[in-house]
Amino acid sequence: MKKIVVYLQVLKLFWSTAIAAELEYRLNFLIAVFSSLISLTGSIFTLFLFYRTNYTFPGWSWNESLVVLGMFTLLQGVSAALLVPNLNRIVEQVQQGTLDFILLKPISSQYWLSLRSLSPWGFSDVLFGLIIIIYASFQLELNIPNYFLSFITVGCAIISLYSIWFMLGATSIWFVKIYNVTEVLKGLLEAGRYPISAYPAAYRIFFTLVVPVTFLTTVPAEILLGRNQGIWLLFSGLLAIVLLIISHCFWQFALRYYTSASS
Repeated sequence: MKKIVVYLQVLKLFWSTAIAAELEYRLNFLIAVFSSLISLTGSIFTLFLFYRTNYTFPGWSWNESLVVLGMFTLLQGVSAALLVPNLNRIVEQVQQGTLDFILLKPISSQYWLSLRSLSPWGFSDVLFGLIIIIYASFQLELNIPNYFLSFITVGCAIISLYSIWFMLGATSIWFVKIYNVTEVLKGLLEAGRYPISAYPAAYRIFFTLVVPVTFLTTVPAEILLGRNQGIWLLFSGLLAIVLLIISHCFWQFALRYYTSASS
């Protein structure tokens, strides 16, 4: 229990200093909000182009597809606020040898690398995502308990995405120039803007079994809509736990091959 308190205190210190540093450039926040708004407008317009001709994704109405888009925007905001400023730096720390200093600290190196920074510039996407989800949900007259169940799967989706991203970053111990791999991952995640049924069968299998895009946006939307809640909750939770454990084991394995900059 004492260890948990210490880690929470460290996290508070991490995020307070990170936000204080970021807020020195407050104009960046307005730029981030404007960029998020432009990106979201483009996504809604693209979705509108599908539905204006009476075309629908199989099993998904306009408002139901908006829920998926809202989930994607929310997850994109979390990524920009937490994953990008931390996990994209792993490669840099390996290259420059600053990983040595992290490994010497009396705290889990994975914890440090994963939570050291917090960027407020992703909060606008989180807010816009929530607005879209709430708007579409009211149009569909969904049940309140569905919100709680859905955001459990959102939490699982964040853990799953983090685990995959962290493992890709950890491969920089062997392959230093790994930036392109994370960009490929971000590109694949763009598929989460739309329901998984929008894609051909082969793509649906790939986005479910290889890169679990289905569990990042479509599944939380399915839960919110009240579809197969028990099955999706079970699989989302199992996937998040398994990937988190694998990411930890993979990091410990990778450190065996890390050559210190001082050695």
